[in-house]
Amino acid sequence: MARIGLNQKKWLLLLHLLFSAIMLGGAVIFLVLSIVAANTDDAGIFTACYTAMHALAKTSVRASTIGTIVTGVLLSVWTHWGLFRYYWIIAKEVLTLVAVLLGPIGMYVWTLQAVTISRAEGLGAAENSAFLVNSGQLWTGIVLQVLSLFLLFLLSVFKPWGKRKS
Repeated sequence: MARIGLNQKKWLLLLHLLFSAIMLGGAVIFLVLSIVAANTDDAGIFTACYTAMHALAKTSVRASTIGTIVTGVLLSVWTHWGLFRYYWIIAKEVLTLVAVLLGPIGMYVWTLQAVTISRAEGLGAAENSAFLVNSGQLWTGIVLQVLSLFLLFLLSVFKPWGKRKS
């Protein structure tokens, strides 16, 4: 595969960092909105939190995940890093799979169910067993998403473990 020049690499890396930052920012917004929803006595705010999370799951979470994956693969293929040459890149690929399962898939499903139940029952949804299970799944997903994204950033900066043997 042909390599790209330094200037092109910098632009591609910039795009990758922007998409990654949007992913992390989205996960933090999910965390904040979940905390607000869990601590409010206002049915409107309760439903609005889940509605906002669902809107993000359908838009920026999907777009940033796709953008991050595409730019990450291009950076690997078009530079000396490669897709499987370094252990830290393989670890990032595994964590990316986790982020994809949690982000565009998990967050979409869990927030859709939360929106549906909260619109129907308002604050009473907090007593609904299906909502409580879904809420637990959503909380777990959010925490795991934030942790996996943090680890992705950590691996990108420190690049541990070195090169694989041929």
